Amino acid sequence: MPKPGFLVKTATAAVLAICGVGGGAATANPLDSGPLADFLNVFRGQAIPRETVAWKGAEKPGTIVVSTRQRRLYYVLGGGEAIRYGVGVGRQGFSWSGVKTVTMKKEWPAWRPPAQMLARRPDLPRFMAGGQDNPLGARALYLGSSLYRIHGSNEPETMGAAVSSGCIRMTNKDVVDLYDRARVGTKVVVRD
Repeated sequence: MPKPGFLVKTATAAVLAICGVGGGAATANPLDSGPLADFLNVFRGQAIPRETVAWKGAEKPGTIVVSTRQRRLYYVLGGGEAIRYGVGVGRQGFSWSGVKTVTMKKEWPAWRPPAQMLARRPDLPRFMAGGQDNPLGARALYLGSSLYRIHGSNEPETMGAAVSSGCIRMTNKDVVDLYDRARVGTKVVVRD
């Protein structure tokens, strides 16, 4: 059985060949970010299926609640329901809890590792343009003045695991869905 993402990569290469794109380093891959990349993400494997579930919490509709213990993110719909997403959370020593606000949203964001991460991993690039290989994935929701984000990932196999440096990871497919629902100013509650 082919590895996850194999069919998407093969289809991407075929479309690029048909369109005559590729080859030179100066040529940008139109399937790396933007609407075509969003379309291709629809077909990527889903590690933990997104589903609507019963919600008994007191949070108002539109609130995001992250349970690091369950490794799930809930978007409260109201009427006793929420959308539940599988997420990757901070590994040991990097998990956190508290209340934040979505202060900014970006599609296919560029990535600049924070100084703290570069101190631990000096081998990391200082900058990565947005795209399929970028660790922030298809979308990012920035949480207050913190270094943390809710962002996409091109590693669906890490959903349900404690793997990050504190950010909340989602599949690109799920983060696009959440991005379209959540607004700047959305309350985010992260609890154990």
